[in-house]
Amino acid sequence: QVQLVESGGGLVQAGGSLRLSCAASGRTFSAYTMGWFRQAPGKEREFVAGISFSGAMTLYIDSVKGRFTISRDNAKNTVYLQMNSLKPEDTAVYYCAASRSPMYSGRYPTESFFGSWGQGTQVTVSS
Repeated sequence: QVQLVESGGGLVQAGGSLRLSCAASGRTFSAYTMGWFRQAPGKEREFVAGISFSGAMTLYIDSVKGRFTISRDNAKNTVYLQMNSLKPEDTAVYYCAASRSPMYSGRYPTESFFGSWGQGTQVTVSS
């Protein structure tokens, strides 16, 4: 299993931006599909974005398309989530996740697809 540590969360006004980072341990980072999930108070955790081993393929839920960008730097063992035009409904704890399985286009990975999780980082967007 890979160990994951998120950072970059915080409080921002609506319309602002944040960049989340997730640092992974180990020497095989490029062999993991990486994903970001979020969980708002009183709601289930939901998939937000995913990126394939090489970064060539990305997936996003509809509500963040055009505003969020997932990327990875395999040399730095890090995956990022750039969040622009933030809305109050983006407020949640954001989790980084890793999977040894490949991601397929058109199919949102479920929680069970990922075997490693970070501790989460809080993102709060004020109106």
